Amino acid sequence: MMTVLDGVVMELQDCALPLLREVIATDKEEVAFKDLDIAILVGSMPRREGMERKDLLKANVKIFKSQGTALDKYAKKTVKVVVVGNPANTNCLIASKSAPSIPKENFSCLTRLDHNRAKSQIALRLGVSANDVKNVIIWGNHSSTQYPDVNHAKVNLQGKEVGVYEAIKDDSWLKGDFITTVQQRGAAVIKARKLSSAMSAAKAICDHARDIWFGTPEGEFVSMGVISDGNSYGVHEDLLYSFPVVIKDKTWKFVEGLPINDFSREKMDLTAKELIEEKETAVEFLSSA
Repeated sequence: MMTVLDGVVMELQDCALPLLREVIATDKEEVAFKDLDIAILVGSMPRREGMERKDLLKANVKIFKSQGTALDKYAKKTVKVVVVGNPANTNCLIASKSAPSIPKENFSCLTRLDHNRAKSQIALRLGVSANDVKNVIIWGNHSSTQYPDVNHAKVNLQGKEVGVYEAIKDDSWLKGDFITTVQQRGAAVIKARKLSSAMSAAKAICDHARDIWFGTPEGEFVSMGVISDGNSYGVHEDLLYSFPVVIKDKTWKFVEGLPINDFSREKMDLTAKELIEEKETAVEFLSSA
């Protein structure tokens, strides 16, 4: 793949990006991972037709074990690691477990694409800009069991901040089609363009990384897959689960004290159950990888 990578380097150079100093194309871990401040792990084994989820996990455990080990060996201990390659939550957990000298809190996985999808669906429904919608939440796994939650979301309508449920006035849409549209958006994109999300995924990675670096705006929170230890929402410890977080000084914190209704509780538990199963399968493979 090195020649393909050379083509990517040419494209990056041809963008004439003002902040780009240098690009190093390599297939050697000791070069790629050396002294990193941030690692964005986008490569994973994609699911092929007829492939069991278990086979997918097995192939990815191998990849993320080796990347975690390389991070542990070569990167700065302050490195921030963002996992994008799917199944992102469990891949991220495996990378973290394979890098014991790097704090667990430094590992996160991308659910910002789902977050942005939820935001834009609300904006489209109300005929406002996506910028006018804030504090949507993606709970759980970056899979079709994720729970897009707008119980705490706000929208700016003619300069006034209103709750999303109040603004939309259609609870059955919010509890039905809205949720399934966001959950299955990735599959819808693949069906339409015969390729998975590219530009929207890249934009979400930039949003995620920028927020880690520069923090979240006052009064706003974002969704991010992070280690569940110490959460107050009844989610099992030692899972890589998407939560609402605020970020300051490159450190994230759970958004605390959000009331959770029965509808939300059920959806949050369902996606946690899937993550527990994935984790158990992956950890089995990890010991033999």
